[in-house]
Order: sequence, then structure tokens, then C-alpha cells
Amino acid sequence: MTATAGLVLAGGRSRRMGAPKASLDWHGSTLVRHAVGIVGRAVDGPVVVVRAPGQPLPALPAAVEIVEDAHEGRGPLEAIAAGLAAVGDRAQAVYVCGVDAPLLHPAFVRRVLVLLGPGADVALPRAHGFAQPLAAAYRTTVAAPLRTLLHEDEPLGTSALLRHCRVTELDEAAILADPDVAAFDPALDSLLNLNEPGEYEAARARPEPAVTVRLDDGADPRTVRAAILAAAASAAGLPLGEGVLATLNGRPVDDPQEPLVTGDTVALRRGSSRSS
Repeated sequence: MTATAGLVLAGGRSRRMGAPKASLDWHGSTLVRHAVGIVGRAVDGPVVVVRAPGQPLPALPAAVEIVEDAHEGRGPLEAIAAGLAAVGDRAQAVYVCGVDAPLLHPAFVRRVLVLLGPGADVALPRAHGFAQPLAAAYRTTVAAPLRTLLHEDEPLGTSALLRHCRVTELDEAAILADPDVAAFDPALDSLLNLNEPGEYEAARARPEPAVTVRLDDGADPRTVRAAILAAAASAAGLPLGEGVLATLNGRPVDDPQEPLVTGDTVALRRGSSRSS
């Protein structure tokens, strides 16, 4: 399988939001913690967060790599270049997203990466009436033309890079042809981004994901609303703590802030006591 990586761009100035987006609360976690967790579920290589020089970030899993823009305030191409340099030859394709995509679903990320065919440099979703370059898949080979663009100081919008790439545009039908995307993200809410406080509050007011929780007490599975593992466990009546073991879709997890999405299944059981 072609190795894939994730780039989460967290270094924007957040002028309209009025506060750093990366640190905004997201149902008991933060937007940046949520983003790296979702992207990490969809790629098989590194997840890299690109921040502004000296920008503080909330706590993140140890496996997440953090790099800085070479020059602050020069737009997303500077950040993408820094992320690609960090990934190097460890992946052949990267999914790029902003930190402000709280409804991103792993199925959407996987679908966009799958649609990056061998004859393309970029798989670019075009949905909700717009091209979505910060929800797209890029060949890591775009690093070379990107370095040239930055050196020549051309306009630093993403369109400058796309003009130098072979782009496959993905319409909504192509993305929704994946059954998981159609089932769990039919409105393509993965593309929602937050730029102003009102947008953030509206997104926070939406119902949290519907997830299935299974306990080892023989009771029937139950559906709860929860955006992180700790909230799902508490809602099911078995809060995380010493001796409680959790899996997410069959994968062991132990971070209370592990993000959840619609369609997830959390299994909880009490571990056996350790002998003294």
C-alpha cells in the first residue's frame, strides 16, 4: 500500500476568530487534538502539525510531529512546504487540512487519498460550490515546484501551486460514491471550516457524534452522543480510569481525548486486577 501522511495546518493568524483556532475547545478536547486524531486514523504514515514560529500548542500525542513555518504570515503554501519537508520520503501522498475542520470524518480523508490517481499530483475536492485545496490530497513530489514558487516569491495562494500541478477535481458524486462517506458524512460536513466566532459556536451547538458503546456486562450495545473517548465511557456508565480497558473499532486506545466520529464503536471492559 502506498504510504500516506497527514498535514494539519495550525499556524494561521485567526484574525477573524479573535483567538488561536488550534487551542479552541472541542467538546472536552481542542481543535488541533481533534484534527490530528481524525487524520491519523486515515493515513498509514506520519501526522505533522505545522505551526507559526514560536506558536504554543495544546498537548498532543507523542507520535504527532510538530514543525514550524520558515516565515510567518506567508500563507498556506509556506506551511505545506514545511510539512512536506518534514514528511520527506516517508510517504508518497499527504492529506492536507486546516486545523479548523471539526466535522472531518476519516472516511472522507481516505476517499480523497484513494482518488489521487497515478496520473495526478493533486486530488482536489470541489464541493459546496468551491474548490477545497485545504481538504485535498497532494503527491509529495509537489515539494519541488513548491520550493521554486516560494523562492521566486510568487503569489502564495494555493492557486499558484495548483497551476503547476496535474489536478484531478473531485465532485460531490465522486466523493459520495464511497459507501462509508455516503453513510457517515452525506452532507460532506468534513469540508466545514470555522473562521468567525459565530461559525464556531454554531458548529459546537450541533449534536455530538452518535457512537455505539459495548460493555462486558452482557448488556445490549447502546448509542451515545460523544466527541471523545472519555465522554463516551462516562455516558455509558463506565468512566475511564484504572482497570478500564477501551478499544475503538477494535483498536486499543487509552487517550481520554481520542476523537470519535459517527459510526464508531467503543468497547469497554474492566481489566483483571494486577497481583501484588
